[in-house]
Amino acid sequence: MFQYPLHLTFKVWTLAPNRVSVTDNQGNLVFVVRQKAFKLKENIIVFGDEKLTQTLYEIKADRIIDFSARYSFADQQGRSIGAVKRQGMKSFWRSRYDIFAGDNNPSPVLMIQEDNPWLKICDALLSEIPVLGLFTGYFFNPTYTISRTDGKAVMRLEKKPGFLSRHFTIKMVDNLNTEEEIQSVLSILMMILLERHRG
Repeated sequence: MFQYPLHLTFKVWTLAPNRVSVTDNQGNLVFVVRQKAFKLKENIIVFGDEKLTQTLYEIKADRIIDFSARYSFADQQGRSIGAVKRQGMKSFWRSRYDIFAGDNNPSPVLMIQEDNPWLKICDALLSEIPVLGLFTGYFFNPTYTISRTDGKAVMRLEKKPGFLSRHFTIKMVDNLNTEEEIQSVLSILMMILLERHRG
């Protein structure tokens, strides 16, 4: 469906840090993601154009601010097409997210896992040091693996070094059907918004 690798970018030191742009390997815009500020329940809109007029998907939390909230995906017609949920306490050490095929499906079909949790520890420690903390985005660049429940990798997310912006690359590792591909990319976008204060 998409032309990989996909490139995700969001600004750090701006008035609108909750906006992510996604382009394909040809530089064509795929998505613009905007997270509404000051919402007790997350409400993220995924647009297909730079002017934010073409709504493609909507991501909504199932509860008010909660570490283990479930984020449901809906298409233009409001139909449920999947969901993602952080694995609660397990994510304190290593970020883990479950990806679901439908809003009411209790069993995950895919999962996201941080490859090296030590990068998170180093980033948290050095970010507290004046001046040096501004440059942690250059030195600590986490990677994440998206896999099936049997452990077979299907995608990888890599953070690239950056200062004023955060850059990520999504690479396809194995075949996914169209529904799984959309669920995976939307889950990655939601995870980046939740994890954006790190690294």
